[in-house]
Amino acid sequence: MMFQTHQLENGLRIVCAHSQSDVVYCGLAVDAGTRDENADESGVAHFAEHLSFKGTTHRSARQIITRMESVGGDLNAFTGKEETVFYCTLLRQHLNRAIDLLLDIALCSTFPQHEMDHEVEVVIDEIESYNDQPAELIYDEFEAILFPSHPLGRNILGSPERLRQLRSSDMQRYARRLFVPARMVLFVYGRTDIDKVLKMVNRSPALQQYAAHTNSLSEKACPRVPAMAIPDETPRVTTRARNCHQAHVMIGCRTFAATDERHLDLFLLNNLLGGPAMSSRLNLALRERNGLVYTVESNQVGYTDSGFWSTYFGCDHHDVERCRRLVLHELRRLTEAPLSQRTLEAARRQLKGQLGVSFDNSENVAIGMGKRFLHYHRTQSMEQIFQRLDTLTPEHLWETAREVFAPERLITLIYT
Repeated sequence: MMFQTHQLENGLRIVCAHSQSDVVYCGLAVDAGTRDENADESGVAHFAEHLSFKGTTHRSARQIITRMESVGGDLNAFTGKEETVFYCTLLRQHLNRAIDLLLDIALCSTFPQHEMDHEVEVVIDEIESYNDQPAELIYDEFEAILFPSHPLGRNILGSPERLRQLRSSDMQRYARRLFVPARMVLFVYGRTDIDKVLKMVNRSPALQQYAAHTNSLSEKACPRVPAMAIPDETPRVTTRARNCHQAHVMIGCRTFAATDERHLDLFLLNNLLGGPAMSSRLNLALRERNGLVYTVESNQVGYTDSGFWSTYFGCDHHDVERCRRLVLHELRRLTEAPLSQRTLEAARRQLKGQLGVSFDNSENVAIGMGKRFLHYHRTQSMEQIFQRLDTLTPEHLWETAREVFAPERLITLIYT
């Protein structure tokens, strides 16, 4: 996959990758997420994403909704800890329409109070729905334990009480601080090239309006607060009584940033342990051999300056300790001796196959390209990932496993 990049004078970066399909995937990745909220802004990043669809200086909420749907396209968005992403799927003859709309909702949203009053109830319903799902909620609380008193440990959705207090001026202040071209990447994956995209971008009324008012509107964003170490007094095991039908358990620890070379080591180890394959070690140990769980999985998350690894399972309450012992046994196996060359080759082959299949999902490829270029100023093809995987050795993986899966570093959260 070949990439083309360009940066405008206002700081907006553009990245394009060519495909043979007439379907184009494009979006705008903004370097603004939950960790960029001020202490009194919990939930603002996610709420701003919702409200960006509710009116701009050029379009009403209805016009935003129908702009892509009227030509059979799709418009969506999501908020993460370090980014907000707006993205479209459409036929390539409508690309100009998509770029114009994406820049409009990102740069010219007005956050009307009457729309806020309606949409806040939608978001609160989303929060309550989430609270009814312990298998989802435990992820948020676990991250709060790993990043105490830090924005990375903050719930993305925020609290109903705080959201109801927000006014249009609060949202506008947040947007002026963070929704600026210099913190954005426009990404396009489809049958086009960067010269055509640049012509469309330069015609954007939203960029022209921003240029005319930037001095009077912009506010400087504060630098991100580095993630501090977990306090020594943090309990190794935390139990919460939630009256769940089954117990929900997470075990994990803080790890390293996505730019750390060990991130790839852990990527392979995590896939071997609890990736999507039914032959993963944790699935074989807890489900196939012992019939103790329906779901067991492990996950690796990398941020720009930190990260974490975790495994999750749900089981009958009386099986919690047995399941924990089995999980710890599988982790200990990885720390006691290096993988054999044969095992490493099998794990590498499996991961390459999974990645190859995932690269057939063009939407995920486009979004991944945009996020990677946003945070790390670089792109990465499937071939480049494969080349890096080929450099892994049993010794390097063993060293990473001993560091990450050391028993004294692991923290456990249990919902009962």
